[in-house]
Amino acid sequence: MNSTNVQGDPQPIGVAVVGAGYWGPNLVRNFMASPSFRLQALVDLDVARARKVLGGYSTVEATADLTAALANPAVDAVAIATPAGTHLGVALQALQAGKHVLVEKPLAATVAEGRRLVAEAEDRGLALMCDHTFCYTPAVTRIREALHSGELGELHYLDSVRINLGLVQRDIDVIWDLAPHDLSILDYVLPDGVHPVSVSAHGADPIGAGRACVGYLTLQLNTGAIAHVHVNWLSPIKVRTTMVGGSKRTLVWDDMSPTQRIAIYDRGVEVAAPEELGPDQRRDMQISYRSGDMLAPALQEKEALGQMVAAFAGAIRSGVPSLTDGRAGLRVLEILEAASRSLADGGVAIPLVEGEN
Repeated sequence: MNSTNVQGDPQPIGVAVVGAGYWGPNLVRNFMASPSFRLQALVDLDVARARKVLGGYSTVEATADLTAALANPAVDAVAIATPAGTHLGVALQALQAGKHVLVEKPLAATVAEGRRLVAEAEDRGLALMCDHTFCYTPAVTRIREALHSGELGELHYLDSVRINLGLVQRDIDVIWDLAPHDLSILDYVLPDGVHPVSVSAHGADPIGAGRACVGYLTLQLNTGAIAHVHVNWLSPIKVRTTMVGGSKRTLVWDDMSPTQRIAIYDRGVEVAAPEELGPDQRRDMQISYRSGDMLAPALQEKEALGQMVAAFAGAIRSGVPSLTDGRAGLRVLEILEAASRSLADGGVAIPLVEGEN
């Protein structure tokens, strides 16, 4: 797998994609476009659908036999794009066959299942990566840089809105459907040493779907900062915005704006030496408002899925876990499970155990 050709370039990594439904074709397209990979097989119970995805002139094998695909010595890695309830079985089978694994979000259906996959991959020295695609967009990369470099100052709050009309899922609520995107972004951009300590969730099912169609998550961070996520299947308009407020500057990401995805505002509230004031004096502290410039940094547009595929290749070849590895997927799962408990208990805050994953 890690051999090189006569020019000294590494040989492409053989990969099989499992699942030819909604997301699988996107993986197929990006693996076929990547010089780091050679697509060997597309596995789907509906072989005709798999053949249609590959196209009439493709020499890539379309098969319904996962076991046979995993037995192929030319397959070094497997990318899984099947329903979450199947992730444990398919990924475990691939890891036990000695294959590196990429799994569509969420990593698994439960934290317990996710832990089993992480343990299996680590025991075997294999790469396990979660397809948190949004983390590989140029905008999210820029947000991460702004927080880690101190450009925004100390994080005060993060507010995210991900709303649209549909698709109402049959097996999961809106939190499990949409919030993994925002939770994975939060996990990716937070500075070192900053992490959520609790989550509370509220939801509503005004159409009688049998599950929450509108949801709100509030996460308390260990620094006293707060993160808020609004997800909604019932909105007549599509909104994808994230606001990251810091002590120095505030960054606004509007993913629906092709010409100005990110704006950084040098505007905010300043308090005169609050640490020098006693409790009785804080009512009279002097507040001033800073109104500086707005910067709209240029972003080099790249397909996020292509960047994610490149990161998967890097993790396989270097042995260094990607920033969206199995443990990152576990952290997202922990928040989702805690959010479900909070939702069932009327919105109470559920503690998150730092370092558990």
